[in-house]
Amino acid sequence: MILLKNATGVQFEPGFIRESVDIVIDGTVIKEVGDNLSVKYPDATVKDMKGKLVMPGIVCSHNHFYSGLARGIMADIKPSPDFISILKNLWWKMDMALDEEAVYYSGLICSLEAIKSGCSSVIDHHASPNFIGGSLKTLRSGFLKAGLRGMTCYETTDRNGGIEEMRKGVEENINFANLIDSAKKAGNEPYLVEAHIGAHAPFTVSNEGLAMMSEAVKCTGRGVHIHVAEDLYDVSHSHHLYGQDIVERLDTFGLINDKTLLAHGLFLSDRDVDILNAKNGFLVHNARSNMNNNVGYNHKLSRFKNVALGTDGIGADMLEELKFAYFKHRDAGGPLWPDSFLKSLWNGNEILARNFGAKFGRLEAGNKADLTILDYMSPTPFVADNLAGHVAFGMNAGNVNSVMVEGNFVYEDRAFPFDVAPIYAEAQKVAARVWRNMDKLS
Repeated sequence: MILLKNATGVQFEPGFIRESVDIVIDGTVIKEVGDNLSVKYPDATVKDMKGKLVMPGIVCSHNHFYSGLARGIMADIKPSPDFISILKNLWWKMDMALDEEAVYYSGLICSLEAIKSGCSSVIDHHASPNFIGGSLKTLRSGFLKAGLRGMTCYETTDRNGGIEEMRKGVEENINFANLIDSAKKAGNEPYLVEAHIGAHAPFTVSNEGLAMMSEAVKCTGRGVHIHVAEDLYDVSHSHHLYGQDIVERLDTFGLINDKTLLAHGLFLSDRDVDILNAKNGFLVHNARSNMNNNVGYNHKLSRFKNVALGTDGIGADMLEELKFAYFKHRDAGGPLWPDSFLKSLWNGNEILARNFGAKFGRLEAGNKADLTILDYMSPTPFVADNLAGHVAFGMNAGNVNSVMVEGNFVYEDRAFPFDVAPIYAEAQKVAARVWRNMDKLS
């Protein structure tokens, strides 16, 4: 049992700030939050927070850990005047160059970086066409090594090998979901990683692929994680070949439900938004990625019932992502204020709750002991009513002091519990090899 003494308890939803509070952790969950709890729990291991902010763990709701070895990339990338060119010339070459070793190190490095940025959980979306079978198990090993909670899936697509490639992608998703179920039943490892049924985007998945995914959803009980309408091409493709709006098409195959994650959704129709809302699914907004790829802006954010925030592979600094999401929204003339984006950041906890079958996101007894701890000294009053303003204009990843996942410190006093230098050194070697392999694909 661990007692976090003299903390400043912070909760995003519903918002509150409570000074000089004690938080008792029993195993994997919060047991009690209150005053002077050391008297009630004299045998607990006491850690004095000295006023540090202790909040429910931050969640990145859409990421691509396979992009972890792309930072500062030096490879022959042809000029890419549009989004499809960016995919073909950069990302589809990179994922083709990944092997088992590269998948492992990209996943492990990204897990460590996410924790250091204050994340307790990341929802990943994976692709490695030359290493499909077993790729998600490899990624899971990185999550477990770092101690990060999260989800992952394989992006089903037909862009390299048609229907056979789609079949392999669906099979990997099913096999991974079954592995998770078996591991959970055995109870030999922490239950930190869950599964989605993944797909790249509607324009690279035929109706045959969607039918296979529909069966995968039914047999595993998992939801779909897919990019939609990230570019206008996706919309035109759906209208031209299938005569349907994108979400309408997915819903035809039973792929829209309360576990569905749709990433981006910049150009969804009003009907598409209504379908997603009616099925209680999630849109994941990735502001920095949209800006980087120059694909446009989602002017319908305020119409979605459930919005979460992700990075689409640009690290996992969610405090920075919230800032960009808010500032870009204001730049686009949007009506929302920081509190709306703080709610979207918190919504990642609701995604976890729906998939892990546990309570997340609140400093309350029975909630998972996934916590983010910050050193943050405010020069102005710091109260519940202006919490969103402090997050949008003050807090940053540099304030992250510690991260707890499942009741364990995976990052404490700005240090990992194991030496990460050799991991980073090896990752540099692997990244250089991946870049060379990309040039061979030119």
